[in-house]
Amino acid sequence: MARQIAKLSRPGDILALQGDLGAGKTVFARAFVRAFCGPDTEVPSPTFTLVQIYDCPDTQIYHFDLYRLEHAEEALELGLDEAFSGGISLVEWPQRLDTLLPKRCLTLTLSYGAGEQDRAVHIQAPGDWANRLQEAQIEP
Repeated sequence: MARQIAKLSRPGDILALQGDLGAGKTVFARAFVRAFCGPDTEVPSPTFTLVQIYDCPDTQIYHFDLYRLEHAEEALELGLDEAFSGGISLVEWPQRLDTLLPKRCLTLTLSYGAGEQDRAVHIQAPGDWANRLQEAQIEP
């Protein structure tokens, strides 16, 4: 699914990745980045760095992990404005942004499925995201 959504994404897009620890947010982000930058791209979790930036051929991808933030304003120091305006942003733990998270973002809520390795995804697609997903035959 991450590769499919990557094909639909363009600079200025924000993907909010929600879910419990271990639900697959970083796995999704890793597949998404590799769809843009190549399958051999190293994509570590930004848990301790808070943000990783990838210079891909067509755009920059900003991968934020905001789990460790205590206040939404701390995210501004990570280059949030630049990321939201010019690149594609993947934001793990987006609820930490509170009102700083734009309403135009695609929200993917990952949860555990029936089996140990299964995951379910609930998608909230505002604005033109609904049309893009429908054209790609991805059900929001």
